Amino acid sequence: MDGREIRIERFFNAGNAVVIAMDHGLFDGPIAGMEELPLTAAKINPEVDAVLLAPGMLRHCGHVFAGRHRPLAVVRLNWNSVYCFKWNYRAARSVECFRAADALREGMDVALVSLTLQTGDEERDADNVALYTRVANEAHTLGIPVIGEYFPSGHLDMSPEELHENVLIGCRIISELGADAIKTFYTKDFAEVTRTCPVPVLGLGAEKLPKPADALHLAAAEVRAGARGVVFGRNAIQVPDPHAFQAALCDVVKRGSEVDDVMSKYGL
Repeated sequence: MDGREIRIERFFNAGNAVVIAMDHGLFDGPIAGMEELPLTAAKINPEVDAVLLAPGMLRHCGHVFAGRHRPLAVVRLNWNSVYCFKWNYRAARSVECFRAADALREGMDVALVSLTLQTGDEERDADNVALYTRVANEAHTLGIPVIGEYFPSGHLDMSPEELHENVLIGCRIISELGADAIKTFYTKDFAEVTRTCPVPVLGLGAEKLPKPADALHLAAAEVRAGARGVVFGRNAIQVPDPHAFQAALCDVVKRGSEVDDVMSKYGL
């Protein structure tokens, strides 16, 4: 078993995986709950499997990844204008923002590389695929597993049917390009997405939901549909008690606990 296989096996060592995302500053700047990232990181529950962050934040949040039973460091290696919602970018242009070798030196365990297709520009789609494969292949050469993030362009304007078709096709493409796991949106038939991907699929939390219970129900639905875990950011951080919520999230995702039970158990 090579280093890449060892790392991905450890990622899913407890069955389903819980990843806390705090890389939003790479696209949104400081947002509520993440103004001072080291303080945000200090509230991460050590029971989670991994933390997703931007490459430049590894050195500032190193305390999260210290110790024997630490979460894995998942590092985003490319920057895509599709995430810059406040600036209303629509082109979905992707560029490499950190080399895999440099991120490995800083302490990366797993790489995340995003891909956006159906941007409305065939040449741009091809360029996005070329960049994705180059960055992902460099990580694989170093023995680092890659979570391929499939993120549709203009997802907020899509009908449920359009979103599902985009995610269904995009996730299969990104798995065929060699991703070791996939992070993507929950859709109206998420079971079809997970069933037709030969690698584990992680459901994301997307927009902030009104109540913690709503986010836990989303996580439960994703797992029931075949997801091997979740990647939650704002829904796991912009809550009154992030540590308790993340414990509840782990119970739901890893142990199949009922939402009402964990809400009561952790005082949510």
